[in-house]
Amino acid sequence: MFGKKLGEYFRFERWILILIVVVFALRLGLSLAGVSKPELPVMTRTGIPTIPKAAEWVSLNLVLLVGILYCAIAVQARGFGTYKHLFPLLLFQTTTVHWLVGMAIILGIVTGHNNVFTALEHCGACGADGLKWSHALGHIVMAPLFALISWLPASAILFVTRRVQPGAFKGPLVVVLAKFVALAAIAVASLVLILGIVRFS
Repeated sequence: MFGKKLGEYFRFERWILILIVVVFALRLGLSLAGVSKPELPVMTRTGIPTIPKAAEWVSLNLVLLVGILYCAIAVQARGFGTYKHLFPLLLFQTTTVHWLVGMAIILGIVTGHNNVFTALEHCGACGADGLKWSHALGHIVMAPLFALISWLPASAILFVTRRVQPGAFKGPLVVVLAKFVALAAIAVASLVLILGIVRFS
């Protein structure tokens, strides 16, 4: 694919793929063990919210975010390739996550019991019931689209990474300021992306 063997892509990001499987197993295991059910009330000025359930601290979206940031920087830093090589890396990550989630949803459908991946708070588009074949199929079929969406901000990060080299900020003041503005924009966009993923994961 794009002049590289599939094995090269897997070796490049194997620790991310392993982490995805471990976090998935831990998240599903905590859910099936009932650890995700109890909620601990905490008094605040606005009422009594709850500490996130135990399984909520284990986030696949957060792992994906780390993977996106790592690949976007490491593709250039390690001389692995360019934008076209970044997409397969993100595709493998995203597909692994969504296929595992799809299997967890199928497990819930077959057993008739909700788990953390079929719970209503994680399936706003599913209505009142996350135990639907369309829900599982959506995760399995839409994985490439999710990868394409993540490739866009990752490409922006790669774009900046390719230009941040020794001496990159030398030259006329206008050019230096333009580069700093571009970096600041990427940093703010990344922060917003991180907060959004953590908030909704």
